[in-house]
Amino acid sequence: MDIVQSVLQKEQEELAKFKPITVEKKEEVALDLGHLLCTDANDLDEARLRDDTDNYLLELTRDNTQLLLNEIWKLETERIDEEIVAKLPEPKLPLPRSRKLPEPKPLTRWEKFAKEKGIQKKKKDKKVWDETMGDWVPTWGAKRAKVEQQKDWCIEVPKNVDPMTDMFEKKADLKKEKVARNEVNRMRNIARAEKIALPRAGIVSADAASSKQLLTAATIVKASTASVGKFQEKLPKEKVARGIGVKELIPGMKRKRPITDNKKEREVNLELVTQILNKKPKIDLEKAISVQKREAREERENLEHTNVDSKKGGKKKGKSKGGKGNKKPKGGQGARKPGKKSSFGRKRR
Repeated sequence: MDIVQSVLQKEQEELAKFKPITVEKKEEVALDLGHLLCTDANDLDEARLRDDTDNYLLELTRDNTQLLLNEIWKLETERIDEEIVAKLPEPKLPLPRSRKLPEPKPLTRWEKFAKEKGIQKKKKDKKVWDETMGDWVPTWGAKRAKVEQQKDWCIEVPKNVDPMTDMFEKKADLKKEKVARNEVNRMRNIARAEKIALPRAGIVSADAASSKQLLTAATIVKASTASVGKFQEKLPKEKVARGIGVKELIPGMKRKRPITDNKKEREVNLELVTQILNKKPKIDLEKAISVQKREAREERENLEHTNVDSKKGGKKKGKSKGGKGNKKPKGGQGARKPGKKSSFGRKRR
């Protein structure tokens, strides 16, 4: 009997560790199974919350989680990959989004073509058999690059190439060029899908450029000077691309749009005429008085010289504004004044 009682006592102690799945609440909690949300509107026990905060919050969380799990076990279930999964209902509580819904990614040119033709994307094999290596090699990744290095340990130099050319370096350059060309094509496809206008020049085209594109590029290059190509020499039989003006070539300049509304055009013209008619001339009184005084003085001086010449009976000679004759005054013709002494003596030549 002692053994039986000891076993029963141990079992009761083990069961005491686990709490029952039934939980009693004064008010029912609000459950939203679509969001796995449980909202408890019951009042908190302030005394327990103040004295034993951690244990009280732990018990409260356990009870609310148990109520949520009880409702989940009542839902319809199904087995997926040996796992039992519950089918959650639609959410009841609308939750706001911090960001807008993502827009669908636009299809590229190849994706549109494949969709129209019904071409399906096939998965590549991770490994393929290589006859040269005699082994299964990966189709992509770092290991693939190592396999290529092992395969191309020796590269033959063609006859039409300089024998001192490094073929390994040349191969690496060709690979870089191919990668760059693919990247340009990828960016062009994205721009075309997003309907972004591409520049008329400056992008390498995979296809052969047309004569119109070459003419446009040549015109833009020629105008890429400080004078916008004004002083650039013209080539014989040179043509200029149409539809490209100075305002389009100079950055920052905007073309004025023509006025199509008659009423607006009439208002603009009337405003211009009004500005011209109401414009008053600026008069500088001090400058006008000084000009009048100068003219009066010159007229008076000319009149005095005329009277003097008429008294002497001489001919009237042409006078300048300063009152002096047109003839240059003569010098001393080398004669020295007897009373004037020079400290340096006569200059010898």
